[in-house]
Amino acid sequence: MPQPNDLSRSLFALDQNSTIIAVVEMSQSSWLVGGVLPGIERQPRKKLEPSPERLLALLHRWRDESVRAGRTITRIAVAFEAGRDGFWLARWLEARGVEAHVIHPSSVAVPREHRRAKTDRLDTELLKRGFLGWLRGERGHCSMARVPTIAEEDAKRPNRERECLVKERTRLVNRMKGTLARLGIRNFRPTLRNAAEHLAALSTPEGSPLPPNVAAELERHIARLGLVIGQIKQIEEARRQRLEEQPERGSHAMVRLLARVVGIGIETADMLVNEVLSRPLRDRRAVARYAGLTGAPDESGAKRREQGLAKAGNARVRRGMIQLAWRFLRFQKNSALAQWYQARTADHRGATRKTMIVALARKLLIALWRFVTIGEPLDGVTLRPAG
Repeated sequence: MPQPNDLSRSLFALDQNSTIIAVVEMSQSSWLVGGVLPGIERQPRKKLEPSPERLLALLHRWRDESVRAGRTITRIAVAFEAGRDGFWLARWLEARGVEAHVIHPSSVAVPREHRRAKTDRLDTELLKRGFLGWLRGERGHCSMARVPTIAEEDAKRPNRERECLVKERTRLVNRMKGTLARLGIRNFRPTLRNAAEHLAALSTPEGSPLPPNVAAELERHIARLGLVIGQIKQIEEARRQRLEEQPERGSHAMVRLLARVVGIGIETADMLVNEVLSRPLRDRRAVARYAGLTGAPDESGAKRREQGLAKAGNARVRRGMIQLAWRFLRFQKNSALAQWYQARTADHRGATRKTMIVALARKLLIALWRFVTIGEPLDGVTLRPAG
């Protein structure tokens, strides 16, 4: 059966007399599979254990039923919503000759009642309806996520793990400072290399040593903090070695090129490349939409207002780009984008600056995407020397 490699397969003529269509409502405890079978009037539903082998066996059983009903099956198309299980099932099915798609959950239209019935059976029917429309070429029914390779998913892990570790480091430092502040001690720095020694010498403003339980708690926090800091250094060192050993391999070349922009460090460059810039996005609108940096207008008749960011994209990229936009204004004051921002915020109003920084983040992301993909130069941007 045909197995195209991209989302253009929805443009194939859908022959429902030779195509088995199935959707899977996935949960941690069970999978509910709904199907449309050629030659079979009923539309079967089957609850399975979360097992890909059982799902594949069910699809083959449905194919045999259609064959016995006098149909020739040339295509099996399966879809499920993106969620906790990620994309592994799509890759597993594709490797076994089954066409698999992953649906963006937010793209499936649902009833707008204040309280609506919601069950796995009803969700399966909604998915089936949207998937059928998409297969017919009606893109408005739902949208599909691109299925990444295992290597692409694995490349995101170091940056995401480091982000979690940095949050954990901040949480531990704040907890230690808060504990000491309740005792009137405000000059202790937990991140110092010899913080444990300084802790032993601390005393309260009354001149008494730290209470024993507080001291023991802080010692444990310092031990955990040292472990977290060590793991952050391990991730950073491993990434530096990869960039040095394979400087021109795939996304590594993009990271090195992006890090040449003054104001962008290795962390930001690695996050942007692996999260968005290395993806095969269609155009600038797709880039901005993936980052959730597009507007959400609300227009009906004479009413027209802007609701703010849609926030339907990658929150990590959106957050990083807004932070980068502020940093870009500091390090690239002579760039065309910085001057564009300054011209539109000449009134110095805080609301204007906060609104326009999002526009700057969108423009900057598109400019960086063009810079690392097609080599389009950044107007007025200062670059570090190559290497």
